[in-house]
Amino acid sequence: MFETLSDRLTSVFSSLRSKGRLSDADIDATTREIRIALLEADVALPVVKAFVAQVKERARGAEVSQALNPAQQVVKIVNDELIEILGGETRRLRLAKTPPTVIMLAGLQGAGKTTLAGKLARWLREQGHAPMLVAADLQRPNAVQQLQVVGERAGVAVYAPEPGNGVGDPVGVARHSIDEARRLQHDIVIIDTAGRLGIDQEMMKQAADIRDAVRPDEVLFVVDAMIGQDAVTTAQAFMEGVGFDGVVLTKLDGDARGGAALSVRHITGRPIMFASTGEKLEDFDAFHPDRMASRILDMGDILTLIEQAQKTFDEEQAAKMAGKLTSGENFTLDDFLEQMMMVQKMGPIKNLLGMMPGMGQMRDQLNAIDDRDLDRIAAIIRSMTPAERQDPKIINGSRRARIAAGSGVTVSAVSNLVTRFFEAQKMMKRVAGGMGGIPGMPGGRGKAAKAQKKNKKGRRVSGDPRKAALEKSSSGAGDGDGQAQPKQGGMLGNLHGKLPPGIELPPGFDPSKLKLPGQN
Repeated sequence: MFETLSDRLTSVFSSLRSKGRLSDADIDATTREIRIALLEADVALPVVKAFVAQVKERARGAEVSQALNPAQQVVKIVNDELIEILGGETRRLRLAKTPPTVIMLAGLQGAGKTTLAGKLARWLREQGHAPMLVAADLQRPNAVQQLQVVGERAGVAVYAPEPGNGVGDPVGVARHSIDEARRLQHDIVIIDTAGRLGIDQEMMKQAADIRDAVRPDEVLFVVDAMIGQDAVTTAQAFMEGVGFDGVVLTKLDGDARGGAALSVRHITGRPIMFASTGEKLEDFDAFHPDRMASRILDMGDILTLIEQAQKTFDEEQAAKMAGKLTSGENFTLDDFLEQMMMVQKMGPIKNLLGMMPGMGQMRDQLNAIDDRDLDRIAAIIRSMTPAERQDPKIINGSRRARIAAGSGVTVSAVSNLVTRFFEAQKMMKRVAGGMGGIPGMPGGRGKAAKAQKKNKKGRRVSGDPRKAALEKSSSGAGDGDGQAQPKQGGMLGNLHGKLPPGIELPPGFDPSKLKLPGQN
């Protein structure tokens, strides 16, 4: 959503990197460009004025004028001020001292409250809680049924005593849900309330009545990040009519400018607590202002990437695979498929790569990535026999034709996969060999290190010069059977008996006659 803003700010900072010192004119030009970038991103004017004034004041201070790299210092200032606008630090849910904790969702119709209720319930369930959804939106057609479907997908209970579609008392449903949660030992209650297409007194009164009936621990205002400046107007109206403790942004994966979402926190004084970034129930997480600021400035979001990997990858399985690689054992197509499926669980590849620093400059290439390519690769591997996955070298022409027909791809696609796999396998073996001397790694300080240590000792040389000369003259002459052997000098040494099994030198080939660089 913030791609346009990110591109503009990145271009602004790139023009500063060539300057050793920043004059007042440079600072004015930079802040002017930042102001234009924020206004084009639909950030509210009062927020832009406050942001630019703070950046300009700090940029003219000692922290920039005395910095070794002024451009980097300006980027740091902008990053700090973005974090401040977005809330400063991550705001956690307040849990009630005596369960259940009551969370009430409020917002306009179409903001995605019902779907978000399921996402929040699923997220809380993964945190070890036992949430219950409450269907208190009895006006919108099929709202109750939608919440029941979402709850089933999220694996959480749904309290829906009324059919909805204009039938039932939402205040009574919300009030009775607390007793039901206590009876069934649910520690969190999430109440989905009704919305309207616009602000009206009836909706505000109903939301206020539900709030007064259940006394929620948290009232979350759900706002569509794509509605532009109306997000600020709606937030102000809800703040005055109902009041709320935190903001939840939905549809952050959209292509709208989205700057108004950055303004909500500054205008209302309430923090952004959660963000929804897709249609799936797992596309939801706590909102981290520092990480969002890093994404906007194209500095990546490594912490979120690590957290997603920790959620997806099984630690025991990952340790086993790491041990297999570093010990130099063969990496098979089965291992490759297993790793690819685990990466695919983390989400779209484009999103994962987008969390890496500097990837904003490769946005066109990222947009060209198609996750269906992974599905095709998986289909090719699954069309192979266990023996072919274990040893792809046996895959000949007829086998490739069979695999291609079974996976619905061309023979060249199968050939390309096998070729790329062999290249990856070689690379991993080289990496494994390089790790052999690293302390703490599997195979570290092992045979290679011992052999190296043994070779360092070498042959003991006598302290008597006559004996030393005699040993040197006889070191390459004897074979143990009393017959002299030709000396194989140079880097090749004596190759006989040292080649891999099945490989022999051509007849008449004498390595001693080769002239290597540096030899006379």
